[in-house]
Amino acid sequence: MIKTGKLTRIPLRKVWPHEERDFSRWLAENLDYLEECTGLSLSLIETEAITGDFAVDILAEDANGNLVVIENQLDRTDHDHLGKLITYMANHEAKAAIWVTAQPRPEHERAIDWLNEMLPADTAFYLVRVEAIQIDQSAPAPLFTVVAGPSPEGRQIGAQRKALAERHVLQLEFWQELLEKARRRSALFANISPSKDHWISAGAGRAGLTWSYVVLKDHARVELYIDTPDGERNKAIFDFLAQHKENIERAFGTALTWQRLEERRAARICYYIRGRGGLRTRADWHDLQESMIDAMDRLERSLKPYLEHLP
Repeated sequence: MIKTGKLTRIPLRKVWPHEERDFSRWLAENLDYLEECTGLSLSLIETEAITGDFAVDILAEDANGNLVVIENQLDRTDHDHLGKLITYMANHEAKAAIWVTAQPRPEHERAIDWLNEMLPADTAFYLVRVEAIQIDQSAPAPLFTVVAGPSPEGRQIGAQRKALAERHVLQLEFWQELLEKARRRSALFANISPSKDHWISAGAGRAGLTWSYVVLKDHARVELYIDTPDGERNKAIFDFLAQHKENIERAFGTALTWQRLEERRAARICYYIRGRGGLRTRADWHDLQESMIDAMDRLERSLKPYLEHLP
């Protein structure tokens, strides 16, 4: 039978009594431990590299010549060191940052994960736990473990969030432009603010009925959306308007799309605007917005007489 030893963890301060004089100097000479756990190839540039009124514990570079900042903390992680690490990374224009600590807090693990999701794909943050272990009476051995770092899954989440944020900005700008144009022609949307959603709505004079503009990637639509809390009433309103479909479409000027939405509580009557671009084709925004405003004006005028006489 193979003889086994007993593994114990030793307080770090017994191995490296002083963080700067002992641990940082030792780590600067033994960057291969960090290379092994992070997968980075690291070459020492200098220790205590000056950044304004502060000094980076270790400044290194990777195999591509990109700077890497390393901050050591033989205690529990705190906000001060996280702030320093971000400051060092920004001022040195580093592509990677490694935070070595004895006790990573869960809050800081989540913070590092968030940074890896939101920062450009060519940057990386690592939160690394350092321990000192001993087997029986052996010499103490350092053990480094990445507890938070970049991952394909995190990058994908970050890319999705950025795409969503960019779309929200586009939608906000689109509605700002459309509302400015619409207010010159009608008071219908005069009190409506721009939205980061793909739609904006204004009341149609009856509870649960709204006029809505909708813009998608490559087309848009205007609609009367019928959605009171009573699903049966919504269908009754739709059916009443549908009885006058021929007259309504004649007043509108062309055919509309009548959607009773059988599987849903709501219903809608709408007009699709295709072939004039959408949200992602900014060059077409002006013509698209003008078409949407014109269609909304005609939709309101064609339906309003019947909304005033709903049963």
